[in-house]
Amino acid sequence: MALDTDTPLNSLGFAKPPAETRVVVAMSGGVDSSVVAAQLAEEGYDVVGVTLQLYDHGAALAKKGACCAGIDIHDARRVAEEMGFPHYVLDYENIFKDAVIDEFADSYLAGATPVPCIRCNERVKFKDLLETARDLEADCMATGHYIQRKMGANGPELHCAADANRDQSYFLFSTTPEQLSYLRFPLGHLPSKAATRELAAKYGLAVADKPDSQDICFVPNGDYASVIEKLRPGAAEPGEIVHADGRVLGTHEGVIHYTIGQRRGLGIGGLSEPLYVVKLDVDTRRVIVGPKEMLATRIVPVREINWLGDAPFDSRPEWHVSVKVRSTRPPREAIIRPTSATTADVELLTPEEGVSPGQACVFYESDGSRILGGGWIWKG
Repeated sequence: MALDTDTPLNSLGFAKPPAETRVVVAMSGGVDSSVVAAQLAEEGYDVVGVTLQLYDHGAALAKKGACCAGIDIHDARRVAEEMGFPHYVLDYENIFKDAVIDEFADSYLAGATPVPCIRCNERVKFKDLLETARDLEADCMATGHYIQRKMGANGPELHCAADANRDQSYFLFSTTPEQLSYLRFPLGHLPSKAATRELAAKYGLAVADKPDSQDICFVPNGDYASVIEKLRPGAAEPGEIVHADGRVLGTHEGVIHYTIGQRRGLGIGGLSEPLYVVKLDVDTRRVIVGPKEMLATRIVPVREINWLGDAPFDSRPEWHVSVKVRSTRPPREAIIRPTSATTADVELLTPEEGVSPGQACVFYESDGSRILGGGWIWKG
């Protein structure tokens, strides 16, 4: 059906009044998604709030202040009541365990350093929840992520947030073009988190001063190893800490206690040189350590690539882009050489330290804010 060209587009991009535009807002109970819901409700949209309960908030894995459990569900429901729109809580505990938590545990035991927040967006929020939004006959789904959706010559494009300190593009690289056509990110243009809190105060939301959630939602205090031990009892087996030159320097209580690039807490004091974890050999249960220069990586094999560029990914022998190999690092110049439609070798023009299997490698325009997709780093 053709758009009515006489009707101006509303703020969500539809040629009809806000009151006739239904939008499902994914509400975690935090200030960001609460502001999105409140703002759209004030603008007159037909807002439906949905919160996912991702795990039993009384279980040992959960923690106070994490999203999608306990007090956060209560906070999301309270915002909906204050702003006068319906709110639903969906039990996604089994889906979350199967799609996110189990893979996190297995990846960690395999010597990788997984990023479960990306898998949650990919497999739960932007898949099952998005389908729920369609079932509710919503025109679109909005979230509180700090990222921008802009219309380009070939359709919607994914761009970094205006506030580089809040940008969440690293965690959203796997958003597909089809999903992007349905999603909206109303906070992406804001200059700072302070601006979001000002809006929360303006709407009189009780969560205006609520602290940001920290760490992974189901990992208390960032202690990955203790969570893995609960999920996979007895899976952590002791082994040797070995220097790259073959010397046995000590023993460990399980590979899960170590990550690539780690220096502190190795338990091998008394050495003349600082040593870092340079490899985790799960098969032999060995933690390989060596000098810092051994961490430098130039060629990064990447698979499960989601490509958001205009031309097909494998239509060129190489792409000159910028990439992030960790969420906390700035993009660096790189050359992507596709080996198939979903795999590639990424050459970092300046070698990076601590590149780890299980992390994401996210692609950006070299001279712009557009996200071109990304993939998962693997051992090769």
